[in-house]
Amino acid sequence: MTDNKKITRRAFLKVSALAAVGLPALKSMANIDPVSGLKTTATAGVHPPDAAGSSAERISGLISADPVPAALAAVDRNAPEQSRITAVQDAAQTATDFNWLSRGDAVLIKVALNSGNPFPATTSPLSIQAMVELLLQKGAGRVIVSDMSGIEHVKLTPEGVQGSSRELMHASGIAQAALTAGADLHFPEEAGWDAFFEDHPADTTYWNKGIMMPNIIRDVDHIVLMPRCSRHVLLGSSLGLKCAVGYWRTDSRLDYHKHAATIQEKTADANTVTCLRDKQRLVITDATKILTTLGPDDGFVAQPDPGLVIASESVVVHDMLALAWLLQNRSAMDEEQVARSRDPYQRQFIVSNLNRFVVLRLGDLSEAFQAERLNRNDILSIWDDRVLNRAYQVFGGIPEIRIINVNNTAPQGMLDSLSAMVSR
Repeated sequence: MTDNKKITRRAFLKVSALAAVGLPALKSMANIDPVSGLKTTATAGVHPPDAAGSSAERISGLISADPVPAALAAVDRNAPEQSRITAVQDAAQTATDFNWLSRGDAVLIKVALNSGNPFPATTSPLSIQAMVELLLQKGAGRVIVSDMSGIEHVKLTPEGVQGSSRELMHASGIAQAALTAGADLHFPEEAGWDAFFEDHPADTTYWNKGIMMPNIIRDVDHIVLMPRCSRHVLLGSSLGLKCAVGYWRTDSRLDYHKHAATIQEKTADANTVTCLRDKQRLVITDATKILTTLGPDDGFVAQPDPGLVIASESVVVHDMLALAWLLQNRSAMDEEQVARSRDPYQRQFIVSNLNRFVVLRLGDLSEAFQAERLNRNDILSIWDDRVLNRAYQVFGGIPEIRIINVNNTAPQGMLDSLSAMVSR
């Protein structure tokens, strides 16, 4: 995709921001919540939703009735790179015993490559290096790092492809780290329009057709999901569940954005397609840096001290903790940081019209006019997130989380705070 098209999207965002009445009020934070942009209200009484759902809505067996482990490894801000590598590997080995991995198996590492921008706009190259090395040490015969970038940069059609995920992966530093560690690279758009297969979510309430997934999934034995911890201009956050979009062919992405009234629910449901339920083993995020505003490509980069690596076999458990961590770091921003952020998610006008712009890029003008309104989701706590609330329904209920402090690296106050935010 050309630079001109990239500029067009950013220009649209700037125009939308200017058109939204009251956006400059971000600079005044006396009574504005830094997470949602709403008038500050007490949130101490926020409770988990009644999210178990009816038996018809639930998919039994995907969330254990027992507490689900989640590993948290803390890393000092100025720690050497080897300390981060160790934290990622230790968190992974704490979250899973790798008994699913047999010698010679092929493992796909699905990363977040929405752009060519550096971590945390994309997955941490250092954490990818750490996981590739660990998987090979554990006996993997082949490790493949893969993603297909967003419509701002890459568009696949039956006639061909514009843009290159390969170029973006090199620009972000991910490709070099993966190759150096011994992985192969795969970019679904390079295989063409027909290199996808149709899979279906376990509950078809919100998807009116199947989802087109890349054939590479059929060629591997296991998937390790490696998102980043970020704000997102349309969905509010970009964590593990949102990462599923990077698998899809353009027509599935169009369906997702065009039918935007239930985009949050479709995000959760898309993670229940058979191929992901059968093969995804681990979700791990290097959250030593967090994109706390705007997203997915740009925004304010928070670098807490210490930072965290978050790992779990459950994408739902991972995202509960990752969202809590995102909210904590967003709330810690000072007034000047918030004022500079120009976070357009604060305004419904921007969110709905930016989504129409995405539909236009994915399809055409007619489909953009037909697109449903995308309603922004105010997220004051993890219990407000529509993506997670739907995930509790389709993955079998709200999980109880057993947080494991990897090598006792995380301060007790951090553990207590996160535990309170994710407790039922």
